[in-house]
Amino acid sequence: MQIRNIAIIAHVDHGKTTLVDKIIDQAKILDDRKERTDLLLDNNDLERERGITILSKNVSINYKGTKINVIDTPGHADFGGEVERVLKMADGVLLLVDAFEGPMPQTRFVLGKALELGLTPIVVVNKVDKENCTPDIVHEKVFDLMFALDATEDQLDFTTIYGSAKNNWMSTDWKNETTNILPLLDAVLDSIPESPYNEGTPQMQITSLDFSSFTGRIAIGRVFRGDLEVAKDYMLCKADGTTKKVRIKELHVFEGMGKVQVDKVPCGDICAITGIDGFEIGDTVADLENPEALKRTEIDQPTMSMLFTINNSPFFGKEGKFVTSRHLRDRLFKELEKNLALRVETTDSEDKFNVFGRGVLHLSVLIETMRREGYELQVGRPQVIFKEIDGKKCEPFETLVIDVPESVSSKAVNLVSLRKGDLMVMEPKGDLQHLEFNIPSRGLIGLRNKILTATSGQAIVNHRFSSYEPFKGEFTEEVKGAIISAAAGKATAYALDRLQDRGKFFIDPNDEIYIGQVIGENSKSDDMSVNLIKGKQLTNMRKSGTDDAMKIFPKIDFSLEECMEYIKGDEYLEVTPQSLRMRKIKFKA
Repeated sequence: MQIRNIAIIAHVDHGKTTLVDKIIDQAKILDDRKERTDLLLDNNDLERERGITILSKNVSINYKGTKINVIDTPGHADFGGEVERVLKMADGVLLLVDAFEGPMPQTRFVLGKALELGLTPIVVVNKVDKENCTPDIVHEKVFDLMFALDATEDQLDFTTIYGSAKNNWMSTDWKNETTNILPLLDAVLDSIPESPYNEGTPQMQITSLDFSSFTGRIAIGRVFRGDLEVAKDYMLCKADGTTKKVRIKELHVFEGMGKVQVDKVPCGDICAITGIDGFEIGDTVADLENPEALKRTEIDQPTMSMLFTINNSPFFGKEGKFVTSRHLRDRLFKELEKNLALRVETTDSEDKFNVFGRGVLHLSVLIETMRREGYELQVGRPQVIFKEIDGKKCEPFETLVIDVPESVSSKAVNLVSLRKGDLMVMEPKGDLQHLEFNIPSRGLIGLRNKILTATSGQAIVNHRFSSYEPFKGEFTEEVKGAIISAAAGKATAYALDRLQDRGKFFIDPNDEIYIGQVIGENSKSDDMSVNLIKGKQLTNMRKSGTDDAMKIFPKIDFSLEECMEYIKGDEYLEVTPQSLRMRKIKFKA
């Protein structure tokens, strides 16, 4: 039976997971009697809420007697560690592009990796039902992008399919609407090369992990040579060059949304192995007699670090189940097993860890996952990682892309220039202005909020890591001071009302607060401590006038990422399953 392995590449929100849903429907994999949910592959709560793919997943369908393995990849550069491993399993890629937005910065990152590996692309221009969309111009832009990424002549001679995944149709011409997505599946059979069968001793590289509470860790990867069989002994080739004898207990291949147990897996198919211990991602399962290891993927280096420590605020242990340093240490080291782009370093102190990641989003997804599992912790402000290159202090730079209405584009340009960003491209795109900047990574911390506020939420902001360049100097930005609580207890409406003209508050009346908690933003640049517990003095004398009704402004509500970007160097963010609080590390009332 022929096998085709394809990875799907797309920018966040261009309709990739929806397209996979339609492919699954077309192959009639799911039982009609079961209740159907949308976005089948985004099965993790965080992925559903944010509408982004974080972990890669596999599905497989049978079409015209050929097995097609579809691998869903994350679209965000912060999850680059996932992307690079996944592409090694594929023979070709579906590049999914929005018919209005065209190729976006994140798409460029993944597409570049795919072309380097020599994969055959098929371009799918999705959402052609959008108004003002320009499928033909987008097709040209994709060609220009591939040319800029040094694609070969064969890769530049790509097949293009147009359609709307949401409305369940695909066609070779966007003006000619069809009733199903079969033209796309036919294009896969015609354009993507068949998985080759390589004769010789078996070789399989482990590219991802799964975990089952019954069988333990499961190794997933593609067989590159020979066949794997159940109950036979193999050699596991590890990173440091050592080998270890292992035996395969069970083999599974992907079928539909699930897996099926088999006795033998031929070269070219993707399989899951249970019964092997002590493996890491990148290891090779090879022949027992003469083992040969496959080349390991280089993972891009982290660019940001954060301090993780246990929660020692006055409210510790009230909401979380896991609060000790041992819990924190075990959880962080467990995360390293499957999160390849992450690094954890221990410090002089037992309860503090430096965690290195690819960006604020990468780290915030880890923190959010931990708080949902019942962990309490504190994190410091994200720091960029400096390097010394040729005797010069260098810092990471990113390409920042902003699409914003023309009337407010000058505000966005001003904000980015304050953070030492240089404007590289400025061109109209429909009714929007398309701006591209080169900016130091540390300038991005907290920038998105400011741009969204200045443009009344109309800006679309995207960025990706570009390179390390010489340090650009400190920013000359005015930073607002904090309002800090000098007393513990319940905040009173009376005290909040009296202090409203001094700044903005992050709490509501009757919220429990503690000494040293950051409860608001001062309108001036210095910190100010206040007592919000004080109530009104009551006397037994009647007043002639009545009190005016209090008008208290609603509090400012921050998301986890906004908090991480808002805190200063002398503050911690306290993260518990139900609350996010900012506090001063050292505070003397």
